[in-house]
Amino acid sequence: MTERSPATRRTLWVMLSLVFAFLYIPIAVLVSLSFNQGGLPTVWSGFSLKWYASLAGNAAILSAALNTLIVALVSTAIATLLGTLLAIGVEIRRQYGSGLEALIFAPMIIPDIVLAIALLSFFSLLDFTLGLHTIILAHVVFNLAFVCSVVRARLKSFDWSIVEASADLGASALTTFRRVTLPVILPAVVAGALLAFTLSVDEFIIAFFTAGAGRASTTLPMQIYSMIRFGITPEINALATIVMAVSITALTLSQRLNRGVIGQ
Repeated sequence: MTERSPATRRTLWVMLSLVFAFLYIPIAVLVSLSFNQGGLPTVWSGFSLKWYASLAGNAAILSAALNTLIVALVSTAIATLLGTLLAIGVEIRRQYGSGLEALIFAPMIIPDIVLAIALLSFFSLLDFTLGLHTIILAHVVFNLAFVCSVVRARLKSFDWSIVEASADLGASALTTFRRVTLPVILPAVVAGALLAFTLSVDEFIIAFFTAGAGRASTTLPMQIYSMIRFGITPEINALATIVMAVSITALTLSQRLNRGVIGQ
């Protein structure tokens, strides 16, 4: 391989630095201004935590946070269960080829707006009353493919002979899954669950379309959107910082677990 010249390496570093600056400087500014003492969202006037304290007294934000937590936890639990079983089934039936995989992973590549309209049309066709339950169902559909893909990454290197050995020793299918298969794929299952939780907390478009009217089904991203229409305030910056911190933490844990899974 031809070694790059010093000028080429410097150019690449400059381009990489510009890309990272474009991506992360706005986030750094948002986080910094969330600690701004003054009420102006763009002028620094001193360090303060009062905007974070004010969030604790905002009933609308607390209600939206509770709704987000309910949606994220319930949809993650259902998507993790179904996604894990789906991954095992797809891996066992590999002979059906890429067509089945394309069908399963379609929600990952379909634009969110298209999926949101499709789900809204489906719920309307079934005459469902929109609310938190329809957001949960929509997030399960959205997260299912992501959980399945993470678990399948572990199953690619899974030794199915230990499942056969367990069956030969008289273990039932449920016992084999609980005592043999699940312990091996558990890190991937947890990684998929954390990824699904992160996506559910951040998701706005699908929730917006399937929430229905009223504040009873408003999630945090929807609340932030309704607040930002009247101007950006340090309170919005503080709320966005908290949501971002939760998402980054869950995503980091998911990536660490997934890296360990791929390395096994």
